[in-house]
Formats: sequence, structure tokens, C-alpha cells
Amino acid sequence: MPDADKVKRVYILKNLGCANCAAKMEYKIKELPGVTYANISFATKQLRLSAADHDALLPIIQEICTSIESDVEVVPRDKRPTLSKDSGHVYLVQNLDCANCGAKIERALAAMPEIESATLTFTTKKLRVKAQNYDGLLEKMQAVTDKVEEGVVLVEAASKPNLAPELEERKKAGGIFSTLSEKQTLIEIVLGGAVFIVTEWLGLIPEAYHMYCLIFAYILLGGRIVLTALKNIAKGNVFDENFLMTVATLGAFAIQAWEEAVGVMFFYRVGEYFEQRAVEKSRGQIMDAVDMRPEVVNLLVGEEVKVIPAEDAHVGDILLVRVGDRIPLDGVVIEGESLVDTSPVTGEPVPVKRTYGDEIVSGCVNTSGMLKIRVEKVLSESMVTRILDSVENAAASKPTIDRFITRFARIYTPFVVAAAVVTAVVPSLITGEWEKWIYTALTFLVISCPCALVLSVPLAFFSGIGTGSKYGILFKGGVAMEALKNIAAVVMDKTGTVTKGNFVLQQVNAAEGIDKDELLKLTASAELVSTHPIAVSIVEAAKGKELPLVRPNKFEEIAGEGLVAYFGARRLLCGNAKLLERFGVDYGGYTPTISGSEVLVADDKIYLGQLLINDTLKEDAKDAIASLKKQGLVTAMLTGDAQKEAEAVAAAAGIDEVRAQLLPQDKLSELNMLRNKYGPVMFVGDGINDAPVLAGADAGAAMGSGADAAIEAADVVFMNSEVKAIPQAIAIARATGAIAWQNVIFALAVKVIIMVAGLMGYASMWAAVFADTGVSLLCVLNSIRILYKKI
Repeated sequence: MPDADKVKRVYILKNLGCANCAAKMEYKIKELPGVTYANISFATKQLRLSAADHDALLPIIQEICTSIESDVEVVPRDKRPTLSKDSGHVYLVQNLDCANCGAKIERALAAMPEIESATLTFTTKKLRVKAQNYDGLLEKMQAVTDKVEEGVVLVEAASKPNLAPELEERKKAGGIFSTLSEKQTLIEIVLGGAVFIVTEWLGLIPEAYHMYCLIFAYILLGGRIVLTALKNIAKGNVFDENFLMTVATLGAFAIQAWEEAVGVMFFYRVGEYFEQRAVEKSRGQIMDAVDMRPEVVNLLVGEEVKVIPAEDAHVGDILLVRVGDRIPLDGVVIEGESLVDTSPVTGEPVPVKRTYGDEIVSGCVNTSGMLKIRVEKVLSESMVTRILDSVENAAASKPTIDRFITRFARIYTPFVVAAAVVTAVVPSLITGEWEKWIYTALTFLVISCPCALVLSVPLAFFSGIGTGSKYGILFKGGVAMEALKNIAAVVMDKTGTVTKGNFVLQQVNAAEGIDKDELLKLTASAELVSTHPIAVSIVEAAKGKELPLVRPNKFEEIAGEGLVAYFGARRLLCGNAKLLERFGVDYGGYTPTISGSEVLVADDKIYLGQLLINDTLKEDAKDAIASLKKQGLVTAMLTGDAQKEAEAVAAAAGIDEVRAQLLPQDKLSELNMLRNKYGPVMFVGDGINDAPVLAGADAGAAMGSGADAAIEAADVVFMNSEVKAIPQAIAIARATGAIAWQNVIFALAVKVIIMVAGLMGYASMWAAVFADTGVSLLCVLNSIRILYKKI
């Protein structure tokens, strides 16, 4: 590469609002001494620059940009806003096995005067804390945590993102017996269960020793539960599952239901173990789906391949990607050709061809040919890290239903315990059947643990966020997902959202007797001297047909009209009707187009024809809009473009309503009008000027190729910038919300049914155990169902 020995950097051109101005800036920057390569992408507002001395050039580049467009500010990309704002310090929560206990720890920490906010996410075992001063805070938080749940340890999170650290430790240690705690748990369950089964079901123990064997089995199975309950009572923590199970089983012993007391503890421990394993497995599945960060990369140094840690790779480094390797970092292909499987990032099953000059994103898999890529983004900025960071941070954003269930759980347990006390006392005083009603009350205590409720909702949303990441859709939390599932209308920007944002020659209309290819060749030859996007599209179309082009001897640009090019004595006019009228050309054969930009061409006084150039509709736009309508949503488009162009694009895509020629502030007012008309609205955009309306929408979505301000303001980011991601995101949000409510309704319904059946004498403590751990397990399995759902 000609710029191989130069420093490569990317700059953001803030407030850039004109594509033609961007082309002029690029042309002037390229002419600067010391610049080897310069490219400005108007769609992403980025300047990619290869030069020897960036510090010396930056003031000059700023001056060039300001002279063309006064508000433009050139900022190194390292200073741009990140996808997720820093919301405090993150801590790992070790040895936490109970979702309800996690909620109690969160409440206790949030009540500390030193802490502004605390969010504990059970699915990721992470605690995010915001405070004014973090010195000595960890020790204070640990002391508070110990009072709530002994054995839970808080540690500082490593700087490297990591979704489920305990799962990685398990993999390193080799399987399910990786921790001492788990070994002990399994030994207790197996030995205690064996004694119980041999004594009660197989009848191998003489009747006289039954009680002793059952007490021994109970100590094995419930000893740890009872000790934990006693410790928690000493700390004032009464209504936890350890206390409830202790009271229920010891109460069964008191009424001489020995077999049932041991059996309930046995099946409770078994159910609890499988519930924890199911939760860990679901977290592991999501982690495997989104954690595609490379450990090492193959760095090319001359002809030698050097293996280095991925975080040590820099922008501009050349990496070798062999067949079967995952693309390690975002970059550009500089050598080779291959089919790349993008499904891990976009969900698209069909491999796409990548060759010289094509951009390539990390996380995809190289399937057919060796590639050399030039790094454009370091590990911390690459797609794989952004996906992981988004999923991790999003899990801490709790939707309304989650916050409601957390509050409900605080009321539910005391209410059921109170109902148990009333059930034990009142009917017994009336009927005198103390043993019967105490037994019924004990079933209430087993049911009264709210773990199934507290666990199932956040796990459902976490699974939904993980599913979205597999399709290149980054939800910024459960709140965003909840807002998305309730929308009634989808409102879109045009350029860069529904269309590709680039000019392409659509049609050549030659005058009578003029060959179309000859007209294209003449026009492209004249436009060789221009950097205007329309001129570039004409030249590219001619080169695509391999037409021979000749650079004009001299040229003149007339602002607002077009270009006059001279080929010796021959004069060629390329522009609009005003240009032809200026030179007295009769263009009677001209028919105005409905939409797009057109270039009229004349050879001196002779009209040759017209070329139609237009922005192109994204390939998936029409099908995506149809999918939105099948979901019962209204579609609308807000754009600053001309009315006829906007209507043409809307008609081609199938969009219901169009509002055109809008300023940024007008978009927000139009959005509010659509909201009043239809209900909650989603807005999808990609530009800096879309940031206010993205923030003002009920749910805002940004294309990943768009401006950082839009990405920052959005609730959802479509990393693949495809229109089909809109209906996919809504489908995922709706499916996730449905699963969350299924879990809540199912868990409550089973608990209520068992309670009513218990009052009527039909439900035993065995059924109560199912209503506790069995329901939890089923809710966990239901939550991860969305991971396998085809969207």
C-alpha cells in the first residue's frame, strides 16, 4: 500500500451538512503536502487520513473545512461519544445463587448514603454503582452485603468486558465440578437423596431405624439451609427462602410428617440445583453468541507472521486472516478474495463476497480464501466489543415490568407468610384439626419464595437482548425493548435509512440520433474534472462500461447551473436547464423527470439528451416495509429532501405517509403530530440532525453507519444498517415482552392454584415444591426459548 509507512487516523467532521462541501474538502486535503491518502465519507461524517505528521496538518485541515463550511469541526475519532455512557463502577458479584437475594442486596446498597444509584443484574452477576467517591467504597459495600447474604463477595470488575466470569472459570477448571461449593452441593444431594430413597422407597432399612435415617438424610440435605437461615435471622433478614424452607420442613417434623419433610427438602435442593444450572447455561449460551472477541491476531511484519494479543493491534496494522478464522478486528481488505459468513453478526445466512477495498467487520467468519486486512478500528472500538458492551450494559437497564415484579416480590412473601399463619390458626381454632391446617400452612411457606418471579423477567429480557445481538441489533436495555414492543407507527428518515445515501446513474435518455453510450462517454469525460457526487456517479457508470474517457483541456464551473468543458474547439455543456438557457440551447425534446437529479447535455448549441441520477433504495427496504405492515404498524417518512423525490422513494418502498422539505426542528413537530394521530412512535435515522427527533421519539433507532450523535441518542442501534432490522427488532421486542408476561402469569397462577388446592385439602408439600423450584426451572427454560426463535 502506498501509505504503508504513514500514520493512519480517522477524524469526525462534526456539523458537516453538505455532501458537495465534503467532496471539496476531500479534494483540498488530498492536495496538502505530506498527505498520502484522504477520504471523506459524507454518510458517516468521517475523514480517513494517512500522513506523516497529523499534529501539523490538523490545524490546516480545520481551516480548510471551516472555509468551505463554517460550522464544521474536525475531531479525532478517539474523542467521539461511546455507544454507552459510563454510569459508574462495575463490580463482579460472586457466589450469588438467588435472584431474590440479589434484589435485597441491591436495595441495601442503594440505601447507602455514599451511593447515588446501584443496579445488580443477576443474569450477568454484575453490580453497577454510581457514587461521588469510590475510595474505600468496596469495603463498605461488602459489609452491607454480608449482612444481607453471607458468602456473597464483591470484587472490582476487570477492564476487559466479560459477561459471565464464573462461566469462563468453569470452562478453565473443566466442567460442572469446578468449584468447591458445587462439589459439596452435589455430594449433599446425592448422599442425602440416597439415604432417603433407600429408607423410604426401597424399604431396605428396618422400621425401627427409619426416623434416625430420615434425620440423618435431613441433616445432609438441609443442614446448610438451616444454618444459613439462623445466620440470616441474627442479621434481621427473616423472609428469605432458607428461613421459609427451614420453618416448613421443621414444621413437618413437628407434626410427625417426617418422610414429607425430608422429601420436600430433597426435591427442593434438586430443583434449586437444576434451576441454577439452567440459569448458568442460558447465560453461557448468550455469552457464546455475543463474545466473539479474539484473544490473538496474526500481524504481518513484512513476510513474517507474528502472533500478538488482539488488544495490542493498532489502526493501520496489516493482519492475516486464514480460511476458517473469525475476522478479528474491523478493517478493509487489501489483498485476497473470499466469501465471508456474516451470520454471527447480522444473522444473514448467505455468505457475502469480500475483495480488495471492501470494508469487513469483526465477528464474521472467513470461509473460502486467505485475506489480508488493514485494521481500521482497535479492539475496544470494533464490532465484537461494541456488541458485547451493549449486551452487558443493556442487562442493567430494567424495564417497567421488572421493576414492578421486584416491588411486588417485597409484598408477596410477607403476604403469603401472613396467610400461612392465619391458615394455621383460624381454621384450627374452629375445627380443632390443628395438624391438617398446620400442614396446609407449611405448603404456603414453601410457595412463598418469589424467586421464580424475580428471576424469570430479567432473564427473558436478557435473552432478548442476546438474540438481537445475533442479528446485529443492539438494544440499549430492557427499557428500550419495552418501548419498542408498544409502538403503533414507524417513522423513518430517507437518506441513509431507506436509501443507501449515494448517487447512482439510473437512466440515460439520448436525443434522437444520439447513441446512449456515446452520450455517457462525452458526459463522463467532461465530469472528470469535478468532485461533485453527481459527477462522480456519472464517471463511475462510464468506467463500469469500460468507455474510453478523455480529460477536457479546460473547464468552467457555473455555481447552481453546471459545468462547461472544452475539448479543443469543442464545447460541451453539462448541467440544468438554466445552463442550457444561458448558452441559448434549444432543448425542446427534454421531458422533466418525476424525481432525482438530472444532467442535461449539449454539444455547443445541439441538445444531446439527459442523464438521471438518483439515490438508490436499499435492497431490503420494500420487503422490510411490507413486514412492518404485516405487524400492524403504520409507516411514515420524514425528510428534508424535495417533495417529489420523497414521494417517489416512499412509493417505491411502500411507505404510507410522507413529510418532505423539513428542517431538523420541523421533524420533531411532525413526529408529535404522528404520535397524536396513531399512538407511540418509533423513529429511525442516521444523521446528526436526527439526534433531537431520535431522543424525542417513544423509541429511537439509529443505523450503525450513521453519525455518533444519532447512535448516542438512539435506544436501538442497527449495526448492519439494514432496513429489515426494523421489523426484526420489533418482533424480538414483542416476543420478549410476551415471554416475560407468560412467566409472570404462569408463576403466579401455579402458586395461586396450589394455595387454593391446599386450602381445599388437595395439594401437598410436594406440589408446593413444584410451585417453587419447578416453576422457576420452567420459567428459565421459557425465557431462553427466544434464543432459538427464527426472527
